[in-house]
Amino acid sequence: MKTIKFLFAGISLLLLVNGFNTAQTEIKMKRQIEKNIQTTYTAKINLNYLLYLPKDFDSKDKWPLMIFLHGSGERGNDLELVKRNGPPKLVEEGKDFPFVIISPQCPNGTRWKTEPLIALLDEAVKDYKIDTNRIYITGLSMGGNGTWKLANEISNRLAAIIPVCGWGDSFTICEIGDLPVWVFHGKKDPIVPIKKAQDMVDALKFCKGNVEFTVYPDAGHDSWTETYNNPEVYKWLLEHTRDQRKDLKENWN
Repeated sequence: MKTIKFLFAGISLLLLVNGFNTAQTEIKMKRQIEKNIQTTYTAKINLNYLLYLPKDFDSKDKWPLMIFLHGSGERGNDLELVKRNGPPKLVEEGKDFPFVIISPQCPNGTRWKTEPLIALLDEAVKDYKIDTNRIYITGLSMGGNGTWKLANEISNRLAAIIPVCGWGDSFTICEIGDLPVWVFHGKKDPIVPIKKAQDMVDALKFCKGNVEFTVYPDAGHDSWTETYNNPEVYKWLLEHTRDQRKDLKENWN
């Protein structure tokens, strides 16, 4: 029995050595060899958020969804911070909206990442009677950046976006196709220079994107108060639906 075990061990070792030598020879011949990996991974998502449901929520089967992304000053684990600006602030002050509004809170020490936000969107669609033809993203400063990033990732799921005093990647933004975009920025912004927004707008115009740009000539970084207090902003959002987009009709996915 020992002889057989030794024999099998020797054969295994020989095969291993031969396989190693073959791989070494292949690498030496080609310097680099082509490989492929196919796998899956999962990530744990832990994201706190505020939920606003219209007062007559039960009267309809489907509702538009607005996701609001706050700026860097509201990060943490205290959702009261998220109520400082934008739609969550207006809701606390008594304003009614014709949207389901979800306002997540970005954890400390990080910026908005698309994976948790997409997971949150999936949960919202499943749980809150969302009209998937009317999904809108808006955010300010760091949230404006998050808005641009989400548009890059899931533009085919969106009806329109409004980035406020944000910044993005002008080299990739044409990937959003004809997704309607309304950009807001203060001309005197010392935190996120207006050039950051102008670069995004110029890139979209170059590739014939669907973009509008509003500049507040006397505003600094706070271009969000005037924006979110403007009823035309919400009217503009509701004027856009996903099925109006020509790029998706040509290549629906």
